[in-house]
Amino acid sequence: MTGSSSSPVAESTPGGRGLGSRAAAVLVFGSSAAVLVVEIVALRLLAPYLGLTLETSTMVIGIALTAIAFGSWLGGRVADHLDPRRLIGPALGVSGAVVALTPAVLRTTAQWAPALLLLIASLTILVPGALLSAVTPFVTKLRLTTLAETGTVVGRLSGVGTVGAIVGTVLTGFVLVSRLPVSGILIGLGTLLVVGSALVEWRTRGWRGTPALALAVAAGGLAAAVAPGGCDSETRYHCARVVADPDREGGRTLVLDGVRHSYVDVDDPTVLEFTYVRAIAAVVDGAFPAGEPLAAHHLGGGGLSLPRYLAATRPGTRSLVSEIDGGVVRLNRDRLGVGSEAGIDVRAEDGRLGLRRLATDSRDLVVGDAFGGVSVPWHLTTVEAMSDVRRVLRRDGVYVANLIDHGRMDFARAEVATLGEVFAHVTVVGAAADIGLDRTATAKGGNLVVLASDRPADLRALQAALDARRTGWKAAGGRDLASWIGDARPLTDDFAPVDQLLQAYAPGGAR
Repeated sequence: MTGSSSSPVAESTPGGRGLGSRAAAVLVFGSSAAVLVVEIVALRLLAPYLGLTLETSTMVIGIALTAIAFGSWLGGRVADHLDPRRLIGPALGVSGAVVALTPAVLRTTAQWAPALLLLIASLTILVPGALLSAVTPFVTKLRLTTLAETGTVVGRLSGVGTVGAIVGTVLTGFVLVSRLPVSGILIGLGTLLVVGSALVEWRTRGWRGTPALALAVAAGGLAAAVAPGGCDSETRYHCARVVADPDREGGRTLVLDGVRHSYVDVDDPTVLEFTYVRAIAAVVDGAFPAGEPLAAHHLGGGGLSLPRYLAATRPGTRSLVSEIDGGVVRLNRDRLGVGSEAGIDVRAEDGRLGLRRLATDSRDLVVGDAFGGVSVPWHLTTVEAMSDVRRVLRRDGVYVANLIDHGRMDFARAEVATLGEVFAHVTVVGAAADIGLDRTATAKGGNLVVLASDRPADLRALQAALDARRTGWKAAGGRDLASWIGDARPLTDDFAPVDQLLQAYAPGGAR
């Protein structure tokens, strides 16, 4: 029995002892880290076309986990029938070529064959993920030289792979995305994988196959350089572009992940292009005496359209802006020439954390216009978040927010119900069919603006202001609003399925 415990198991894998423990650890660590880099960067690459929603994140994570499971299973099966030394190099090389080509392939597909985008995106995650995940069982097979070491070898390599995945996640989220464009990250990773493939091939079979893989990586770099869908700036959160208005000399549109987020006239801050911005301005101008300076806080900055408008029309107004994306703040300054106006203080911070730092009863106005893709970040929609908004508002203060929804307007109704839990008076403005005032027409959805305060809104004055700004929108309150809300459930920190409540939307439209 003693002799059997040390019987060799490497006889079916010639040269099993040829792979040192350090080389094994490097291969497992690197391949595991690469899988997570691909997963995280894929989210950034797909956001301009699918939106940065919970569903998109869930899909990418699910595909990546499927790739890991399939690759680990298949790698183990194959390693039992073929010499693993001949498999590691091709697995690294092919995955490197696919990773390097991914930016060009996805962006070209999104423009020329959008119906195939989900399929192609799945393959660009599945193929390299499965091949890289197969490296661990290949290496494990080579390192298992005796049954007595099985637990030690498997446990050590499993731990190394987990550490690699952690490093890949942290490195991408905190370092790479903030310093490199998405295409640069993937082409660089592809290059490293091909280099790793070349080293493995050199040690096992010479350099055969490496030139072809290197050529694929070079092609990936060239293709990514000319592929459609480029960004003026790849920030930590968005693919950002600034598009000039051909009909207005100073007009600029800020596009984030394919969605028009803000329009500004760099020469005239009183120009408000988007209907929802004109509606917000109408609400503010109807709630406060003309020209009166305000102490305002803005959840979300975008192109700073409203803070600039308030500064121009209400001299002395102090606007504090919480904009989570520092890259957007820099883009405002460098490409739009905005953000340095007197009275506007922009902070790169999360909106809810920014609210917590504000003193009680310190603001006349709070504006909610923060979006991730086409949805309000869920943690800015809840009763608890709105209670913090109410805390910082003065007695006659006003909260006004931009919402977007479609179909049955489930999210919008839930958010209005949430505000009704916190504030004494709530009013909604939008297209008549969307807010239940015209039951003969079908709701199309889009932007809505909601007004909440502890003082009642003057619906007639508000409607006059909306008409004066040619919004075409109506105002609903009281019984009409209660009927429209129906049985919608208020959102809380414990239950806020914002992404599931939102209906399908058409990418590329103004928010």
